[in-house]
Amino acid sequence: MEKLSTYNIAFKGLKEGNHLFDYHIRNSFFELFENSLIEEAEADVTISLEKRNTFMSLHLALKGSARLTCDRCLDQYDQEIANKADLIIKFGDYGYEDSDEVIWLHPEDYQFNVAQIIYDYIVLGIPLKHIHPDRQDGSSECNPEMLEKLKEYSPLHEGKGDQRWIQLKNLLNNN
Repeated sequence: MEKLSTYNIAFKGLKEGNHLFDYHIRNSFFELFENSLIEEAEADVTISLEKRNTFMSLHLALKGSARLTCDRCLDQYDQEIANKADLIIKFGDYGYEDSDEVIWLHPEDYQFNVAQIIYDYIVLGIPLKHIHPDRQDGSSECNPEMLEKLKEYSPLHEGKGDQRWIQLKNLLNNN
């Protein structure tokens, strides 16, 4: 894709040493990925590339926020994300498999694209549970009406709860 070419790093012409690349990620970035898990997010990404004669090391640092749907109350909220990664880029004929920390490039390659790497580390920076962060006083930022409904229909709620759960709970209490 042509739009992903913005994230190409042409390393052939670079001198040995450290080189910095800054990217400002917006919502349009996530549209470039089919079935993206993220629709709205902003992040600042800094990539430090250390070029050596036989390999390169890449240090990625990102910080930003993603708009997520809370798993508890279903309201939208902004989740802060941050992540760091250190990768090694080695050169060799095809047949080597990339791993979590090593990327293999053909010796004749002159550039590589970091868009997928950026996307992957943004996604990895998002917690598995999407829940509003608590306020400084420890109270939840979740929608209070939804929390009341959840409490009302909770299987452990005394009173109006689903009778099937109450009956199952009573089975546990019969030793």
